[in-house]
Amino acid sequence: MRVTSAQPDAHWDAIVIGSGMGGMAAAAALSRVGRKVLLLEQHVALGGLTNSFSRNGFKWDVGIHYLNYVAPGEPIRNVIDWLSDAPIEFAPMGTVFDNLHIGSAEALSLSRPYEAQEMDLKERFPDEGEAIEAWTAALREGRAAMDKIFPTRAMPEIAGDVLRWWNRHTISAWCARTTQEVIAEITDNPDLAAVFAAQWADHGGRPSRASFAMHAVTAGGYLDCGAWYPVGGGTSIAEGMIPTITNSGGEARAGVRVSSLLFDDETVVGVVTDDGTKIRGDVVISDIGAKETIDYLIPETSGHDDWKSDIRGLSSSIAHFNLFLGFEGDIEAAGATKSNHWVYPYGEVNAVWTDAPDGAPPGMFISFDSLKDPTHMPGLRQKHSGEVYVWADWSTVARWADTTPADRGEDYRDFKRRAERTILAQFATTFPDVAELIVFSELATPLSTVSFTGHHNGAFYGLEVTPERVASNALRAKTPIDGLFLAGQDVACPGVPGALWGGLLAAASVEPKVLARMKG
Repeated sequence: MRVTSAQPDAHWDAIVIGSGMGGMAAAAALSRVGRKVLLLEQHVALGGLTNSFSRNGFKWDVGIHYLNYVAPGEPIRNVIDWLSDAPIEFAPMGTVFDNLHIGSAEALSLSRPYEAQEMDLKERFPDEGEAIEAWTAALREGRAAMDKIFPTRAMPEIAGDVLRWWNRHTISAWCARTTQEVIAEITDNPDLAAVFAAQWADHGGRPSRASFAMHAVTAGGYLDCGAWYPVGGGTSIAEGMIPTITNSGGEARAGVRVSSLLFDDETVVGVVTDDGTKIRGDVVISDIGAKETIDYLIPETSGHDDWKSDIRGLSSSIAHFNLFLGFEGDIEAAGATKSNHWVYPYGEVNAVWTDAPDGAPPGMFISFDSLKDPTHMPGLRQKHSGEVYVWADWSTVARWADTTPADRGEDYRDFKRRAERTILAQFATTFPDVAELIVFSELATPLSTVSFTGHHNGAFYGLEVTPERVASNALRAKTPIDGLFLAGQDVACPGVPGALWGGLLAAASVEPKVLARMKG
């Protein structure tokens, strides 16, 4: 979606940098309570990682493959309805939403709700009933613990500290321990432990490093609220929310890169764009990431060094390769499903791809998005789209980090060709008949993430979801710099619902009227 304006600049009530889910949510929420908002996006299209793109008659989403917490009646769904000028519809993916392919074991389908997953697991692991029930209880407790953290992001520091102190035992039990530590306490069965941890890339934190509460928020969300896909694809989200901003007197501008913040003494009073244009606003909300805001927009002379140091000390999440596939033929008859597939050919779920392009990826996520969208029309040629995500270490592409796409040379093109062949071979091992129907493929590397989002080291999910991140007081929506606020997944948690929640926390920190809608 592209929206631009030729109107002269005025003074804005709020300027939002970045049109991802967090930026759109913050801008739309403030628009709903009467604020005049300017939303700026460096990319040529609005929507951030909710965007879609097309090639050769095929369509893919950049970052959406399924969503939790958007079932009718859920608080986040109610907020989405409030933020959207045009209704955004979500299609249910059904009872089974994920399938696990771990080592040589038969594929395991995961279904919702909690009780159904317990039955799935007990059928596969009949001697582990007590551990499976303990896992269900832990997921519920972990989600509840994280719910005690989120509100502190929009509170004054002293109030947030009091709430954390009051809930310190729960937070310590579930937020301060890693996913791997919690699993080890529940079971010593390595196969069951692998199943418990397998969906970790939904939040980008490896089991050995991620806060268990973050894992529980993500995995538990699908069990409790189901898995959903936006009707019409991810781009429907921007199509629903951007008009809320523009119809309220605001604007959304694509292709505008903010180079720095505009200061009056020690207060942020606007932004400066790449072409030197100064745009003034009462407040500025950054949705580009906490580290990126500090490193790209704030001068070192602005002070608040302890705050900057705390955020810079937090690690970044994983990088990834993304192979976009186009098929012609009956992919369902060939084995493709609406539900997703997690593939760990060696049985190790805590690994990332470090020996690209030639070594086989230790794990991948496979999604057939066209099967999830009820508006998809395959036509006579039965055209379908799918994606393969391979989570990887940044070191695989670090040698080209300081180059532009035009300057990367033949060695980079050869690297991509070999990486694509390797991923395709692994895909064909899991879906041999579907692989026969591939007529188009295009590979994006972690460098594409940097180009598209600006995130450090291709960190698709922003900051890594470690216990240190969960405990950090530096990630409040209101920064110590007057007039500057943070939005998006770094404030709350990874993923589209998490980024939306981070945007709402930012908007509520600017205008408390937003709180009434969040509570509703």
